[in-house]
Amino acid sequence: MTTNILEMRSITKTFPGVKALANVTLGVERGEVHAICGENGAGKSTLMKVLSGVYPHGTYDGDIVFENEVVEFKDLTDSESKGIVIIHQELALSPYMSIAENIFLNNELKGPGGLIDWNKTDFEAAKLLARVGLKENPRTRIMDIGVGKQQLVEIAKALSKQVKLLILDEPTAALNDEDSDHLLDLILHLKGQGITSIIISHKLNEIKKVADSVTVIRDGKTIETIAKADVTEDRIINDMVGRDLEHRYPDHTPNIGEELLRVEDWTAHHPQDSSRVVVDNVNLNVRAGEIVGIAGLMGAGRTEFAMSLFGRSYGSNISGRVYLRGEQIKTRTVAESIENGIAYATEDRKTYGLNLIEDIKRNISMASLKKLEKFGLVHDNEEYAVANEYRRSMNIKAPSVLVKTGKLSGGNQQKVVLSKWIYANPDVLILDEPTRGIDVGAKYEIYSIINRLAGEGKGIIVISSELPELLGICDRLYALSEGRITGEMPVEEATPESMLKLMTMEKPR
Repeated sequence: MTTNILEMRSITKTFPGVKALANVTLGVERGEVHAICGENGAGKSTLMKVLSGVYPHGTYDGDIVFENEVVEFKDLTDSESKGIVIIHQELALSPYMSIAENIFLNNELKGPGGLIDWNKTDFEAAKLLARVGLKENPRTRIMDIGVGKQQLVEIAKALSKQVKLLILDEPTAALNDEDSDHLLDLILHLKGQGITSIIISHKLNEIKKVADSVTVIRDGKTIETIAKADVTEDRIINDMVGRDLEHRYPDHTPNIGEELLRVEDWTAHHPQDSSRVVVDNVNLNVRAGEIVGIAGLMGAGRTEFAMSLFGRSYGSNISGRVYLRGEQIKTRTVAESIENGIAYATEDRKTYGLNLIEDIKRNISMASLKKLEKFGLVHDNEEYAVANEYRRSMNIKAPSVLVKTGKLSGGNQQKVVLSKWIYANPDVLILDEPTRGIDVGAKYEIYSIINRLAGEGKGIIVISSELPELLGICDRLYALSEGRITGEMPVEEATPESMLKLMTMEKPR
């Protein structure tokens, strides 16, 4: 008898024109935390969808052995009945329903006459919430709690199904550091209760903290499984990308010119509460060919500043002045901002950056349709040619520009977002969390694109929660705290300690 709770043997999954998985083999020991790593598009999520029945038996080749029994899952309900529960990166919770209703959705606790027993539902939900460290009232609506707590509700929901194997797909991608730490501690706590977990993550420091073993997948194939004692970041990265990354960040020789953008006394208030200042008298500038970073903790006002500047997409009572090459410009609408040479790549590409049900071609052209217009109509052949050129030059992994953008991996979606704004040909490009949720190989490609744009004389503003990233790619850094600029320094003088001190500086009371 094997000690493995799960074995996946020679799993092969093919989509039209693409072999997503090729003879993938995986073994997970009972009671361990097993990490799966790989670049975006490597096949990690596809493998877990095969395991959980999202892709049912018969649509793939190979065998799944769970608790020493070959299983053939038809759907999610089938796998959940065996104790396998998957929590996807996009949480499957209904925002308008209560925590308790979400936990027992499609698994309702019924009393006499087949009606839902609400008292029992709330009681059992409270017990499950306590297990995951939440003190919320079970009747609280999902929309009224943060993303970190929503992730814990998903785990409570899994526990209600008598979970034996918990699969977490990028569980900390949208969480701040505090919520991430709490979630990782919970995974270890559940391990102590005998629950086996599979975690898919790009964050190598998190993997080292919780994983007992790591399986690396590249291009739909198993590369190797590494025991905890042998896990190093360099080894994982080498397995993931198929080459050594001697430097996480590409070489960058700045060629900085005259001042391109200057923002003076920029202030924005909260959109619902106009008495609350969110962006407080910000002054900054960017030179041609310069990569400028904005560092700040969650809630510091980084995204709010960028969105309020870009067509007043956020905020109320916005005031201040914007200059491009010394001349004052208007940025009152998104169209006006684009026309005046400013572009903004949002941190939330799935909601604001892309139309996921549209193809790559239309997403790349959507901000610049006037460039493709002839006699009031978009010239389709030219639009196709432009998109195809960006597919090649940006290395977007897709068989055609007619592929729906929602089908792409996170890294390739981000390349589509960048393609859209590069084609718009802005003077200043604001990149908000440009590498969030993508792997180290794709990050390196994004950094190379940023360097290339700076080399062309464009001004780049990078907003990132990862200080090492800003220190690795920027020429100059601003720190933002409570909506104010608290310091500025060239990257040569900046250290994580000096930046963190500025990022935590409180506003005079």
